[in-house]
Amino acid sequence: MATNVLIPFYSSYGHTYQMAQAVAEGAEGVEDTDVQLRRIPELEGARQAMSGQDAYVQAQEAMSEHPEVTHDDLRWADGIIWGSPTRYGNMTAQMKQFIDSTGALWQNGELEGKATAMFTSTATIHGGQETTILTSLVPLLHLGMIFVGLPYGENPQILTTDGIGGSPYGPATLAGGDGSRQPVEEELLSARNLGRRVANVSARLKGL
Repeated sequence: MATNVLIPFYSSYGHTYQMAQAVAEGAEGVEDTDVQLRRIPELEGARQAMSGQDAYVQAQEAMSEHPEVTHDDLRWADGIIWGSPTRYGNMTAQMKQFIDSTGALWQNGELEGKATAMFTSTATIHGGQETTILTSLVPLLHLGMIFVGLPYGENPQILTTDGIGGSPYGPATLAGGDGSRQPVEEELLSARNLGRRVANVSARLKGL
């Protein structure tokens, strides 16, 4: 049977979306793996506040081909790789609101034993590269999921002293203060590696 990998992501300007695409590419490279990209729903207040920004509007249009994530998507998945930019060192309100809606899944233990991981995007190297993923672990562990990190052995590029995103907790990219910086190959490589790693771990967990 195929292993199902779900990638729910929220992205304002497309940086996290680019990382999500790379994660999907890595997971798809694992034999007998089905991969689905799903958007985490936007908050209406945020949409209204940012709808006057061309970069936001263009990014939202580019991502519109992917359906919004549902609870049935979570049930379908054997592994779930979340993507969220940082908000003050934590996940976005959009991602938190969606996770907060999974009470029935938690009560029934429907996500227990599934592999999970996370990737992020920050403006600067000190803007939440590590804390965004670490603080997001709390609700994921409450849901009974098994966290998959990104060890140095599989990603020596994160040992760099250059301004490149990522950590042993998960891939990350840097957007820059004005959002003009785009993910570089080292960051996309980390994302692909995570997708492959979670697909493999999910397959093994599924066989238990």
